[in-house]
Amino acid sequence: MKIYNTLTRKKEEFVPIDDKEIKIYVCGPTVYNYFHIGNARPFVVFDTLRKYLEYTGKNVKFVQNFTDVDDKIINKAREEGVSASKISEKYIEEYYKDAQALNVDKASVHPKVTENMDEIIDFVKQLIDKGYAYEIDGDVYYSTRKFNGYGKLSKQNIEDLESGARIEVGEKKHDPLDFALWKAQKSDDEIAWDCPWGKGRPGWHIECSAMSKKYLGETIDIHAGGQDLTFPHHENEIAQSEAASGKPFAKYWMHNGYITIDNEKMSKSKGNFFTVRDILKDYDGEVMRFFLLSGHYRSPINFSRELMEQAKNGLGRMHNAKNNLIHLIDNSVGTMNESEKEHLVQLKDYRKKFIAAMDEDLNTADGISVVFELIKDINTMTQNGASKEFAQQCLSLLSELTGVLGLLQDKDKDDHMDDEILALVQERQEARKAKNFARADEIRDLLKSRGLAIEDTGNGPRVIKL
Repeated sequence: MKIYNTLTRKKEEFVPIDDKEIKIYVCGPTVYNYFHIGNARPFVVFDTLRKYLEYTGKNVKFVQNFTDVDDKIINKAREEGVSASKISEKYIEEYYKDAQALNVDKASVHPKVTENMDEIIDFVKQLIDKGYAYEIDGDVYYSTRKFNGYGKLSKQNIEDLESGARIEVGEKKHDPLDFALWKAQKSDDEIAWDCPWGKGRPGWHIECSAMSKKYLGETIDIHAGGQDLTFPHHENEIAQSEAASGKPFAKYWMHNGYITIDNEKMSKSKGNFFTVRDILKDYDGEVMRFFLLSGHYRSPINFSRELMEQAKNGLGRMHNAKNNLIHLIDNSVGTMNESEKEHLVQLKDYRKKFIAAMDEDLNTADGISVVFELIKDINTMTQNGASKEFAQQCLSLLSELTGVLGLLQDKDKDDHMDDEILALVQERQEARKAKNFARADEIRDLLKSRGLAIEDTGNGPRVIKL
C-alpha cells in the first residue's frame, strides 16, 4: 500500500513499525455540539482506512480522542446554566449516535482529556524540565524557537510565521510564536485542575500528544485528521512530542481535503453550516458515507443537495444489486454449472482491482468504480436467472468489497420488507390472479409512495428501493 505522507509531500510505501500492530491516532471532536459535515469526512475516511487495513489482515489499534475541556464547552455550559461535564457527556453520546448512522466503528480507545489529566500535567512538566516550556503566573507556554524542526509538517519557515504572529491581550508569553500548554483558571466557575503551577486546564495541542503517547507509545504509524489541523495543531503536536521523547512522533501523516457547501466555504454567518444531525433528517447516514467516499480523500469535495441525490441513486444501485442476489438465492436451487464456474473466476478479478485501487493511497473513488463494474457484470450474468450457489458466491464477493467501504452492512435481509410490505405484495399477487388489476395498481402506487417499486420476475415479485 502507498500512502501520501503530508510530512514528505509524496506517496510512500506503507511499512508498519511493527507488523503485529498498526498504531493510528485520529483527532476527534470537541464535544460542545453535534458534529458537522466537515468533521464527518475524517471520521468516515480514516474509519475506512482502518477497515481496509483490517481487511488485509492487519491488527490495528485505533485511537480517537474526545476534547471535553475547551473554551467552547465552558461558554456553552454558561449559556445553559449547567456544568461543562454535562455538556461534554451529552455531545459524546450524540457523537456515537451520528457516527453509528455513518457506520463509523468505535475506536479501540476513545480517551477523554478529563480522564488523562495526570498524564497531561506530567507531559508539561517534562517539557519544562527539558527547557522547552516556561511558566508565567500559572500559564505555561511552549518555546517554539527552541524546537529546530518547527514548520516541517506545514512547510512553513519560522520567519514567515513570525511576520503574522502576535501576542493576544492578556498573554504574557516571551515570544509571539509560543503557544499555550496550560492555562491558568480565570474564574471560579471555570473547570480547573490542581497542578504545580496552580489551578488551570490544558491547552488544546498538548492533550493529543499526551494521549497518543499513553495509548500508542512515543512513535506511531499514522497520525490523521482534517487538512485544517495541519497547522497549528499537528505542527505543535510534533514540536511537543519530539521535544519530549527525542524520537519521531508519527511515521506517516494523512490529511483529508476540505468540504465546501454549494461551492462556498462552510460558515454559520453564511447560513450554510450543516451538522450531520441536520442532514440525517433528509438522507440516510449510509448515503452520506457513500457521498464522502465518492471522491479521493485528499481532494476537496463539494456538498450539495444535487450531489447527495446522486449519491442516493448510486447507493440505490448497490442495494438493488444486493437485493437481486438475495431474491435469486431465495428462489433458486442447484450448484454452479461449468459456465457459472468460469464466470466466477472472472468476477474474482474485481477483488484484485479493488485492492489495487485501495492500495493507491486509499482511493475509495476508484474502489467504488470497481464495485459498480462488478455489479454490471453480475447483472449481465444473472439476468436470465442463476443457480443458488452462483448467486451466493456473487453476493459474498459484493458484500466483501462493500463491507470494506462500510456500505451495505447488516442488510442481508431486505430491511424495507417488513410484515406490512410483505402483506401488500402478497395481496397484489392475489389481486393479479383474480384479475383485479385496479387493486393491484393501487398497491403498486402505495408502495411507490413509500419509495419502493415492485418488479415481476420469473421467480416471483421483487421489491426494490427507488
